[in-house]
Amino acid sequence: MASDLDVLVLGSGQAGVPLAARLAAAGRRVALVERGALGGTCVNAGCTPTKTLLASARAAHVARTAGRLGIRAGEVAVDLGAVMDRKDAVVARWREGVRRRLDAAAPRLRVVPGAARFVGPREVEVAGERLAAPVVIVNVGARPAVPPVPGLDRVPFLTSSSALALRALPAHLVVLGGGYVGCELGQLFRRLGAGVTVIDPSPHLLAREDEAVSAVLEEVFRREGLRLALGAPAEAVEGGAGAVRVRLAGGGVVEGSHLLVATGRRPNTDDLGCDAAGVALDRRGFVEVDARYRTSAEGVYAVGDVAGGPQFTHSAWDDHRILFDLLLGGGRRTRDDRLVPHVVFTDPQVGVVGLTEREARARGVPFELATLPYSAVARAVEVDEPDGVVRVLVDPRDERILGAAVVGAEGGELVHVVAALMQAGASARALVDMEMAHPTFCEGLQSAVMTLERFALRP
Repeated sequence: MASDLDVLVLGSGQAGVPLAARLAAAGRRVALVERGALGGTCVNAGCTPTKTLLASARAAHVARTAGRLGIRAGEVAVDLGAVMDRKDAVVARWREGVRRRLDAAAPRLRVVPGAARFVGPREVEVAGERLAAPVVIVNVGARPAVPPVPGLDRVPFLTSSSALALRALPAHLVVLGGGYVGCELGQLFRRLGAGVTVIDPSPHLLAREDEAVSAVLEEVFRREGLRLALGAPAEAVEGGAGAVRVRLAGGGVVEGSHLLVATGRRPNTDDLGCDAAGVALDRRGFVEVDARYRTSAEGVYAVGDVAGGPQFTHSAWDDHRILFDLLLGGGRRTRDDRLVPHVVFTDPQVGVVGLTEREARARGVPFELATLPYSAVARAVEVDEPDGVVRVLVDPRDERILGAAVVGAEGGELVHVVAALMQAGASARALVDMEMAHPTFCEGLQSAVMTLERFALRP
C-alpha cells in the first residue's frame, strides 16, 4: 500500500486538477486517480465540446439568415463530420493541456489511472493497488441521469455525452428535458439541420428561470422551427433504432428518429464505496459536505458536482480555490458565501446572477424590478439581434442589486458586469453614473436600471 502520500485526489475535473497541481507545488505529495479521460466532464463531455459545436451551429444559422442583413450566402450545407472533427480537435487540445499541467507537477504529483473505491477510512483501491493519505479529496463528478419513464430501458437513446459523438444528423431529434442541456443541444441540432421537438413537464422552458426569461427563448425556438411540447410529462417511450415514440400525459404523442434524454445528472458515487470510508451521502447519492467541504469522515473532502449544489464548471473551479486556501490554513471564504452566476449558451444567451423575481417573491424579499426589451438597445437593433430582455432586481432600501437576468446577444458576458457590482456590494447607482461607450450592449444594463423612478432622468 502506498502510504507516502499527503493528499489523494479522486477525479481530474475542474476542481481536482488544479488542487492536485497546486498542492504538489506547495510541497505536498499527491496522487490523482482518474478512471477515464483527463479533464472531467467539462473538457470531455460538457463545456468544451458543446460550446465548440454551438459555434458551428451558429455559423450555419447566420449564413442561412444573412439575407436579413442584405447578404445572399446561397445554400448552406453542414458537413457534420468536419464539425465533429473540429470539436474532437479542440477537446484533444484542452485534454493535452491538462496532461501537461499534471506532468509539470511531477515528481510530487503522480497520476494513477483506474477506478478508485474506498476500502477503509482515507484508503482506496485502484487496479489492485491500495492508496492512503491523511487528506482525501473526492472530485468524481456526475453523469446524465435516466428518468424512470416506462419503456425507456428498452429503447436506444442518446445522452448529453453520446449525442456529441454522432457522425450522422438525426432526421428528427426528440429531446426529453427543456432545461439548460436540453435547450442548448436542441437548438444546436436544429441549426445543424435536424428536426427537433423538446418535451418538458413544465409549462415553460428553463423552468427554474422567470417566465419572462423563458418566453424569449420559446419565441425564438418556435421561429427557428423547433417544436415545443410543454406542460405534459412523458408517460411512456416505445419504438426502436430510427423510430421512437413518446406518449405524453393527456394523450399527446411525439415521434422522431432519435431520442435525447436531458433530464438532469446523478453523482458518480454508486461504486465509490463511501460506506467503507464513513462518507455520508444524501438521498440522491451526492456527498454531504459542510461549508468547508468537509464530509462526515475526518480528512475527507468533496468538491465539484459530486458535492451537490450548483453543477457548473466555474463552481467546481472556485471550489478548488476555496478548499486550497482552507487546507493551507489561510482561507476565509467558504462554500456558502459566494455569488454563483450561470449562463445558458443558447442563442440568445441567458445570463443570470443572484435572485430571480420568483425567488424574491417566495422569500418575501422587497425589490424593485427594472426591465428593458433588447429591441430598445441601439446596438441590438443595429446588428439585428433584437430578441431579449434585461431584468434587474434592486433593493429599495439600499439600492443594491439583488439579482439580474440578461437574455440576449452576449447576455452571458453582460451579466458579469452586474455580478461584479454585486460582489463588491455596490449600489445600482454605479451603473447609472458610469459613462458607457456607445453603441454597446452594455448600455442596455444602464438603460434598464434607469427605468426605475429613483434613477430616472429629471427635466
